[in-house]
Amino acid sequence: MDALMDQNAALRFVAEAVEEVAGIPAAEVEPGKSLVDDLGIDSLSMVEIAFTLQRQAGDDEIPDEELATITTVQDLVDLLRERVEHGQ
Repeated sequence: MDALMDQNAALRFVAEAVEEVAGIPAAEVEPGKSLVDDLGIDSLSMVEIAFTLQRQAGDDEIPDEELATITTVQDLVDLLRERVEHGQ
Protein backbone atom coordinates (compact mmCIF):
# COMPACT_ATOMS: atom_id res chain seq x y z
CA MET A 1 0.00 0.00 0.00
CA ASP A 2 1.22 3.51 -0.78
CA ALA A 3 2.92 5.34 2.05
CA LEU A 4 0.55 8.24 1.49
CA MET A 5 -2.99 6.98 1.16
CA ASP A 6 -5.61 9.45 -0.01
CA GLN A 7 -9.00 9.88 1.64
CA ASN A 8 -10.93 8.06 -1.10
CA ALA A 9 -8.62 5.04 -1.15
CA ALA A 10 -8.77 4.78 2.64
CA LEU A 11 -12.56 5.09 2.65
CA ARG A 12 -12.83 2.39 -0.03
CA PHE A 13 -10.65 0.06 1.99
CA VAL A 14 -12.55 0.72 5.23
CA ALA A 15 -15.89 0.19 3.44
CA GLU A 16 -14.66 -3.12 2.02
CA ALA A 17 -13.40 -4.22 5.45
CA VAL A 18 -16.73 -3.31 7.08
CA GLU A 19 -18.62 -5.18 4.37
CA GLU A 20 -16.39 -8.25 4.73
CA VAL A 21 -16.59 -8.37 8.52
CA ALA A 22 -20.07 -7.04 9.30
CA GLY A 23 -21.94 -7.71 6.06
CA ILE A 24 -22.90 -4.07 5.63
CA PRO A 25 -22.87 -3.04 1.96
CA ALA A 26 -19.82 -0.89 1.19
CA ALA A 27 -22.09 1.73 -0.42
CA GLU A 28 -23.66 2.40 3.00
CA VAL A 29 -20.31 3.01 4.70
CA GLU A 30 -19.97 6.80 4.63
CA PRO A 31 -17.53 9.01 6.59
CA GLY A 32 -20.13 10.70 8.83
CA LYS A 33 -21.86 7.50 9.91
CA SER A 34 -21.56 6.18 13.44
CA LEU A 35 -20.21 2.66 13.53
CA VAL A 36 -22.55 1.60 16.34
CA ASP A 37 -25.64 3.81 15.96
CA ASP A 38 -25.88 3.99 12.15
CA LEU A 39 -24.21 0.76 11.05
CA GLY A 40 -24.90 -1.47 14.07
CA ILE A 41 -21.32 -2.70 14.41
CA ASP A 42 -20.68 -4.51 17.68
CA SER A 43 -17.43 -4.60 19.64
CA LEU A 44 -16.34 -7.99 18.27
CA SER A 45 -16.83 -6.81 14.68
CA MET A 46 -14.93 -3.64 15.52
CA VAL A 47 -11.94 -5.69 16.68
CA GLU A 48 -12.08 -7.76 13.48
CA ILE A 49 -12.24 -4.61 11.35
CA ALA A 50 -9.28 -3.14 13.25
CA PHE A 51 -7.33 -6.36 12.70
CA THR A 52 -8.05 -6.13 8.96
CA LEU A 53 -6.86 -2.51 8.90
CA GLN A 54 -3.67 -3.21 10.83
CA ARG A 55 -2.86 -6.11 8.47
CA GLN A 56 -3.35 -3.82 5.49
CA ALA A 57 -1.19 -1.13 7.03
CA GLY A 58 1.54 -3.66 7.88
CA ASP A 59 1.31 -2.34 11.39
CA ASP A 60 1.53 -3.63 14.92
CA GLU A 61 -1.55 -4.20 17.02
CA ILE A 62 -3.83 -1.22 17.47
CA PRO A 63 -4.00 -0.50 21.22
CA ASP A 64 -7.38 -0.96 22.93
CA GLU A 65 -7.24 2.65 24.15
CA GLU A 66 -7.01 3.81 20.55
CA LEU A 67 -9.83 1.51 19.43
CA ALA A 68 -12.02 2.91 22.20
CA THR A 69 -11.87 6.37 20.58
CA ILE A 70 -13.15 5.12 17.20
CA THR A 71 -16.83 6.02 16.79
CA THR A 72 -17.33 6.92 13.12
CA VAL A 73 -16.33 5.64 9.71
CA GLN A 74 -14.15 8.75 9.35
CA ASP A 75 -12.29 7.79 12.55
CA LEU A 76 -11.42 4.45 10.91
CA VAL A 77 -10.31 6.20 7.73
CA ASP A 78 -8.10 8.58 9.72
CA LEU A 79 -6.64 5.70 11.72
CA LEU A 80 -5.81 3.74 8.59
CA ARG A 81 -4.22 6.73 6.85
CA GLU A 82 -2.16 7.59 9.94
CA ARG A 83 -0.98 4.00 10.40
CA VAL A 84 -0.05 3.63 6.73
CA GLU A 85 1.87 6.90 6.81
CA HIS A 86 3.79 6.04 9.97
CA GLY A 87 4.20 2.35 9.23
CA GLN A 88 6.30 2.85 6.11
